[in-house]
Amino acid sequence: MLVYGDHPRTLAPTEVLGLLRVRLRRLATLPPGLERHAELVTLFIEASVLAQGLLDADAEATGEDEAGPRSQTWLALPQALARFLSEKWDGIAAPATAVLALLESIEQSELPAQVTLKEPEGYAHFALYPELYLESARASRLPTSTRVVGVRSIGTGLACIVAAGLGTSKPPITVRPVGPPFERRLHPGPRLTRELEAVAYADAVAIVDEGPGLSGSSFGAVADFLEARGMPRERLHFFPSHAGPPGPMASEHHSARWTQVHRHTMDFDRCAARLTAWVEDLTGPAIAPLEDISAGAWRHHVFPDPRDWPAVHIQQERRKYLLTTERGSFLLRFAGLGIPAVHRALRARQLAEAGFTPPVVGRRHGFLVQPWLTQASPSSRAYDPDHAAPKACPLPLARGLDRTALLEHVGHYLGFRARAFPAPEPGRGAPMNRLLEMARHNTASVMGEAIARALDAWRPHLDALARAARPVETDHKLHPWEWLILPGGQILKTDAVDHHAGLDLVGCQDVAWDIVGAAMELNLSEPTLATHVERTSGHVVSPLLLRFYRPCYLAFQCGHYTLAATTLKNAAPDETLRLRAAAARYAARLRDDLRGSPEVH
Repeated sequence: MLVYGDHPRTLAPTEVLGLLRVRLRRLATLPPGLERHAELVTLFIEASVLAQGLLDADAEATGEDEAGPRSQTWLALPQALARFLSEKWDGIAAPATAVLALLESIEQSELPAQVTLKEPEGYAHFALYPELYLESARASRLPTSTRVVGVRSIGTGLACIVAAGLGTSKPPITVRPVGPPFERRLHPGPRLTRELEAVAYADAVAIVDEGPGLSGSSFGAVADFLEARGMPRERLHFFPSHAGPPGPMASEHHSARWTQVHRHTMDFDRCAARLTAWVEDLTGPAIAPLEDISAGAWRHHVFPDPRDWPAVHIQQERRKYLLTTERGSFLLRFAGLGIPAVHRALRARQLAEAGFTPPVVGRRHGFLVQPWLTQASPSSRAYDPDHAAPKACPLPLARGLDRTALLEHVGHYLGFRARAFPAPEPGRGAPMNRLLEMARHNTASVMGEAIARALDAWRPHLDALARAARPVETDHKLHPWEWLILPGGQILKTDAVDHHAGLDLVGCQDVAWDIVGAAMELNLSEPTLATHVERTSGHVVSPLLLRFYRPCYLAFQCGHYTLAATTLKNAAPDETLRLRAAAARYAARLRDDLRGSPEVH
């Protein structure tokens, strides 16, 4: 199934360095505390992303993943910030003068005109905190002679953090595995090969990355290379982001080795224990233990009867917690670390101020704080102690709902998004040919080549579709359970901030994508919905795009739920049944759509 993809940014290195300089100056003005610490983490992440882009740019220019003086130059800034972060974590008031000097040195280097920057998934989606890798490194008690190898992208900075935690004498090495997603391998240049061959004789090697994912093949690629050159397995140390094993796509060899090597992780509970203190100024003191409602656990509070539970990919849900205080109940949802997270918080405030989403109370080191509206707190007070807490009802359980009002509201919501949130830059969403490729591949995988062949009629129209599209930061999650109905009839959209920048290949699309999604998920009239969107946004919705997006949307949803069911089949049997049922529903609608499709004009 074709489901996943990324949407990198392309920027001039000098522009990124300028932004880092501004943030470094801002850091110096902040008093000790959480805001200063979060700013330092942001600086470290952005410097690491830049280093990854520069390393990859060198590899692209030479055609080889290579080591050399330039590699160490690019890594110097995240290394310095990692040491700075380590000292701050211990309460040492270290000056930032060395960091500023390194930044100026890089500015004077020979830089490429542009670099491709990939937002690390762990920082953006999975509550991966650099501090946890620092704690893991310290807890490992590995010798300072340990060589550290980071797997790009995110391993670029995390390797620097692990090296700082270990106090290693040599800088980390970074590698970029290549090949099919589940069969990664190393293909280093001559100099990097020699350096890795020397690593194979070290007392220990720390291999650093997030994951493991479906296959764990990035960790496996580095370990394969080192073991083939004589590295004993007992000297291999993995630093992953979680304690679980690789997923169902892992080879038998990689799965077996995973159980045999040393693995060092620090559970997110170390950060979760601090969450109540981070947000106390916004929420007041907790009067009950913080409740983890991630991985679908939120459904216990929203849908009392498990038969009403929607299917979710529990391994990909954002971390979220329910906090109860005297002021009410609050949702603490991970919104990401780094500069993109700042934009997400701003988007959340804009939507709330426009009346489309729950209010935003604040943001604290990666977590967005909002009132929890679907249940009353023990004190029956909302986040504003002067008003009674509204008890919202999820849309699937609402009775006597005015469907005309729902249609109009959804249209205004999508029109507002189309007007207020244009795509930040080209390339942040899948082009039309990529969407068609996805739709055709997923359709053929589920229903066979004969039915998928109907999509070929769209090939001559791809250029016209591209010209008609006006990409925006689409919602992507318009399913019934994503909507709340307040007692007075007000309709609110939840989880509306960042799915356009998620893990999938769709990304930013024309608002027609959301019109199709809302019409299908909420059983609304697509033409009438498009009319409301046009009135609010001030832009015409292309009928051609609507027709094209229908099979693409259904094929994507079918692929998403099918792949999720495959991933969770052993870990969560009950969830797998729900996922398979959802995939079957989308497949049936896709078959009907393709069989009943009129000629493309």
